[in-house]
Amino acid sequence: MMFARASVSGRLISAKRTTRGVTLIELVFSIVIIAISVAAILGVLSMLATGSAEAMIRNQAVAIATAYLEEVTLKPYVDPDGTTGEIVRAAMDDVNDYNGLIDIGARDQLGTIITGLEQYTIRVTVGAGTLPSIAAASVRRIDVNVQHPSAGVNMTLSGYRTAL
Repeated sequence: MMFARASVSGRLISAKRTTRGVTLIELVFSIVIIAISVAAILGVLSMLATGSAEAMIRNQAVAIATAYLEEVTLKPYVDPDGTTGEIVRAAMDDVNDYNGLIDIGARDQLGTIITGLEQYTIRVTVGAGTLPSIAAASVRRIDVNVQHPSAGVNMTLSGYRTAL
């Protein structure tokens, strides 16, 4: 019986011990890999956030230019009251009155500033235009330039208004 115990006991002593846990080198290596991964992911997210803000500003600039261009093109070609050069936005009643209009901050057709769009600068130019098969005296070209200095947006939208 004693011999059997010794042999059982001998097996237990000769068996490999398994250890749990990691060494200090493995731990440091894992931390470095995780830190590099997190930094890369945050860098990509930062680029995406910047890109989406610029896209929003460009879309707002297009919407502002479209609104101004539509406002001007909907006005009569010929001055209805015979008074030229109205300078108050609400009094502008024909296409030519808008020539030289400069708004700091986007405004509605009555001249009221639109909250949140104060950083845009809008310039309207109305001049002679040319279109095929229409007399030059009957065409006005309308250019609406919208700028947002902090985002570097500078775009121009053009349209035509005819006397016909």
